[in-house]
Amino acid sequence: MKEISISELAGTFAENKDVAKKIREGTLLPSLMKGEEVIIDFKDVESATQSFIHALISDLIRRYGSGVLDKLIFRNCNNNVQKIIIMVSDYMQESEA
Repeated sequence: MKEISISELAGTFAENKDVAKKIREGTLLPSLMKGEEVIIDFKDVESATQSFIHALISDLIRRYGSGVLDKLIFRNCNNNVQKIIIMVSDYMQESEA
């Protein structure tokens, strides 16, 4: 199981889409391709933009379907971050149908 600290990579306000893309391509994709689960830890992240979360997970849902969310464990999300993750994942699942 792989663990990623968003605050270490993106700071307390996760907004940089390029950082999200690097996390996705450098850690999430390789781990998922190995069949590993990934913990995405939002400890100390006060907020995140919708574009950051979209860049982080939307391509994964597009490639692997909504079942990929079973391999991603979102940890230490405050209410704001949690709402954005749910919004992006719901939107991507609706576009699958």
